[in-house]
Amino acid sequence: MNRIGFSKDIHRLVENRKLIIGGVVVPFEKGEFAHSDGDVLYHALAESILGALALGDLGTHFPDTSSETKDMNSEIIVSKVVKMMDEKGYKVVNADIFVSLEKPKLKDYIPHMRSNVARLLNTEISNVSIKAGTNEGCGEVGKGEAIEATSIVLLESK
Repeated sequence: MNRIGFSKDIHRLVENRKLIIGGVVVPFEKGEFAHSDGDVLYHALAESILGALALGDLGTHFPDTSSETKDMNSEIIVSKVVKMMDEKGYKVVNADIFVSLEKPKLKDYIPHMRSNVARLLNTEISNVSIKAGTNEGCGEVGKGEAIEATSIVLLESK
């Protein structure tokens, strides 16, 4: 049996925070404002897996009111969601993720992000697609005030 999950995540960009995308610290003067480390790529990915399994959303499992999730490394979030997926008897067939950000350019960081995601999902790197683009100056992302990621995953039963 196959299941598809989709999600998106958006965070404001603020000074005095690290910009972390797909587990990679990207040098920039701003970073994601969030309760956790704010990694939008990991958040969208984890929630798309939860969605595929009809297990709710990130806020259900990792509430932003909890001291346990304060400044949490989002790799932990993905790892816990992957454990839930394993327990349900599923594996990732592929993940397709798109990051929207005016700047900085992410081209040089995408190979490392893909490697991180493949490792966390226990899959081959060829099953992980990560793309990045701008919003052409439109909206909060286009004005450089926010970063957004969308993710779609295909799961199959083991």
